[in-house]
Amino acid sequence: MSELTYPYPEHPAPGTTVEIATGVRWLTMPMPGSLSHINLYVLEDDDGYFIVDTGWANNETRQLWEQLFDGELSGKPVKGVICTHMHPDHVGQAQMITERHQCPLYMTHNEYYQARAFSAPGIGPFASWQGQQFYTRAGMPQAAIEQLQQMWTSRSAGGFTNVTLPPGFSRLRDGDTLSIGGNDWTVVVGSGHSPEHACLHCRHLGIMISGDQILPIITSNVSVHPNEPEANPLKAWMDSLDNLLDTPENTLILPAHNLPFYGVRQRLRELIDHHEDRMLAIEEHSLEPGLAQDFLPILFKRKLDPPQMMMALGEAIAHLHLLMHRNRLERTLDSQGQYRFKSVDPTLPKRLHQAAHDEPGDGPMMV
Repeated sequence: MSELTYPYPEHPAPGTTVEIATGVRWLTMPMPGSLSHINLYVLEDDDGYFIVDTGWANNETRQLWEQLFDGELSGKPVKGVICTHMHPDHVGQAQMITERHQCPLYMTHNEYYQARAFSAPGIGPFASWQGQQFYTRAGMPQAAIEQLQQMWTSRSAGGFTNVTLPPGFSRLRDGDTLSIGGNDWTVVVGSGHSPEHACLHCRHLGIMISGDQILPIITSNVSVHPNEPEANPLKAWMDSLDNLLDTPENTLILPAHNLPFYGVRQRLRELIDHHEDRMLAIEEHSLEPGLAQDFLPILFKRKLDPPQMMMALGEAIAHLHLLMHRNRLERTLDSQGQYRFKSVDPTLPKRLHQAAHDEPGDGPMMV
């Protein structure tokens, strides 16, 4: 199998852009955490620009946008802001840019309203009785639940501090075409990492702006959350990856993190195989009933603080729910109000892994 190839050896310097193709510019903005950056893109139309994703909701990112608007992008107005999905590193400056340029925000329906829900005032599901029940059933210690509730009540976790969105938006749908700069960009919707994630594919240029749906090195977070405790996002994720295998092999993928790359089908197969391997490892460790928390060492190799444990449990439960959907695990509620999962598939002995599983990851990322 061929390796992924990276035509650009490094990221653009903050406050500058790199032209990927005629009318397509790439820039980065800093963000907290181990990722350190997010890739954003500018599509040039005849009479203005479209911004694709906006960066973190902080003063540093705002100032870098102001620098670009007064510099490299000063010749034309911004005609619209396109956000691939609802996470704070993607929507953080949407309000500022649309207000400054009085232009529309383009998002899919579910992403817009999910972002509004997460940034709304109030305790939200993470700090509510629903959150208490959800994490208790997963096996999270009470002290960690209380710390997590305090963090979400103050919005000091999750990156949604100070995120505000425009009061309205223009809806994107799967299969829509945006004509920008003489090129047609098709909206390709995936799911699992977020409810209705929009990628943009230009066949003429051989480019796909993939957001977090396809990343070359890291794997996007796919989690069950207390606001939808019975969700099956990993099934949606795997279905989306399978659908994306139709992407032409020579497509340059412009991701939200890491570097632009070629090798989309190889990467999609790697992601599918990774999650299948994780699920088989979970099955092998569920011959006796176990809590969601019991499977964390299989997925992650270091000790987790409460915010990391929140994401890690969400990922573990996503794998458990897909295994339940496939009739390979059963779930029971014990007398302590905790869910226990046990393998019930008689074909498991024939499917046991004959080689080493993938190594556990360093820890879950908010990606």
